[in-house]
Amino acid sequence: MTKIYPINLRFANAYLIATQDGLTLVDAGMPGDEKQIIHQIQSLGDNNLKLIFITHAHLDHYGSAAALKRITGAQIAIHEYDVDSMANGSTELGETKGRGRLTKMILSIMLPLVPVEGLQADIVIKDQDELQAYGLNASAIHTPGHTAGSSSLFLNNRHIFVGDLVSTNGSPHIQRYYANDWSQIPKSLSRIGTLQPELIYPGHGRNSLTRLEFSKLLAKCI
Repeated sequence: MTKIYPINLRFANAYLIATQDGLTLVDAGMPGDEKQIIHQIQSLGDNNLKLIFITHAHLDHYGSAAALKRITGAQIAIHEYDVDSMANGSTELGETKGRGRLTKMILSIMLPLVPVEGLQADIVIKDQDELQAYGLNASAIHTPGHTAGSSSLFLNNRHIFVGDLVSTNGSPHIQRYYANDWSQIPKSLSRIGTLQPELIYPGHGRNSLTRLEFSKLLAKCI
């Protein structure tokens, strides 16, 4: 049986996926968030964290990955197009819109004060790579736009973890602040729609989306 445990961190979400073969973590939050994540792992009584799947190389999604790897020995997976950004400890916001312009300015000030530890990926993923070797009935789906390597984790042909492609902070909405390539975001959303997942788990916001809710959101933007 597979169970999903959302972890609402300071700036983003992480998710623990528990199977009979161990634990997988989707995203790793900001630097310093490893304490909250480890606490959640310990509360489950299962310290076998095998894999950390990073949806994209932004500091609020991989910031604690290096620390978690040291503590747990888990392997780090990220798409090949975001490997270098994570290794360099960088966060490339691309072209910004709206409130994203202010965030980009704040980030340029904050990064020197909150150093992000870069790390090398153990697993360099490509589109449709299967993850059964890590105890997970799941595949990586390349969903670029937010970053070049943004990827979603499609679990059991039912649940999908989409990183920052979708947010449920406030009213559910698609990515509207930062993109490496804005033209790719509708294509990535459409691809998720064709998979027909039952639940969509966002990178930000406390609520997941049902298939119907996602379909309505998709209809507004495609």
